[in-house]
Amino acid sequence: MASLGLNLDEQKAVDRFRTSVIEPSMTALVVLDFWAEWCGPCKALSPTLEKVAADYADKGVVLAKVNVDEEPFIAQQFQVKSIPTVYAIFQGQPVADLTQARTESQLKAQLDQILAKLPVQPGGLPGGEAVSEDITPLLAMGEEVLASGEADRAASIFAQIAEIDPASPAAPAGLVRSLTALGEFESADAVLAALSPDLAGDAEVTRARTALDLARNKPGDGELAALQAAATAPENFAARLAYAEAAFAAGERDAASDTLLAMIAEDREWHEGAAKAKLLQMFEATGLEDPWVAAQRRRLSLLLFG
Repeated sequence: MASLGLNLDEQKAVDRFRTSVIEPSMTALVVLDFWAEWCGPCKALSPTLEKVAADYADKGVVLAKVNVDEEPFIAQQFQVKSIPTVYAIFQGQPVADLTQARTESQLKAQLDQILAKLPVQPGGLPGGEAVSEDITPLLAMGEEVLASGEADRAASIFAQIAEIDPASPAAPAGLVRSLTALGEFESADAVLAALSPDLAGDAEVTRARTALDLARNKPGDGELAALQAAATAPENFAARLAYAEAAFAAGERDAASDTLLAMIAEDREWHEGAAKAKLLQMFEATGLEDPWVAAQRRRLSLLLFG
């Protein structure tokens, strides 16, 4: 892995985790034990985990341990709330929570069930096919960083995720949204242009493209006020639409939706339903799961069907 937008200590932790857990899990079942020196139950469980891992070594089971005091960043990514916490990891992904298996018989019973369902082979996977690393925690990190306003760092994270898993549509979508937030529209266009047809048609990528298109209308200093003044004329629907677009691009979502909903109430068929179409485009760019979108959709439904 490269920087992923992390600090040096976090990057070293990720590198160690890749070596000790992710890479072995590509062909083996890794029993991942989160523990600490001060944890009595951890020390009581450790001999059991070591014995079972040794007994099941010929079945493709290996033991990996993460000291939560030494690797707090890794523990945070797995949302470890208490220790010991034990997971079974296969092909980079958690496949079972083994925390409640505290005896040798319980642990072996769970491993038998898991091994019966997964193609675990110490010598490698059948056919030697490549397996993608689980990028879910990294995507969540990128979204969190972007939501916090650090678009530059988020762009770095999403760019690296795209290198790790080129088949992921979420990575380029996040990168485009990050570049859009930075105002680097040409770079965002280049990312979209380089996508395969399958990725380009993905819903997440479509949402990012829509957000990019809307952001191009961001007004300059004083321009928004001028557009708002022009939009005060009720009969000038074109000016009102232009103001709504600019307001949304400037981050004034409520003003944009208020303007468009008022236009729909007055003449929903104007310009072949342009106001409604623009509002739906804003919903798509924001994300249908967003609370603001849900509230505006209720307003629209009441207007159309209430």
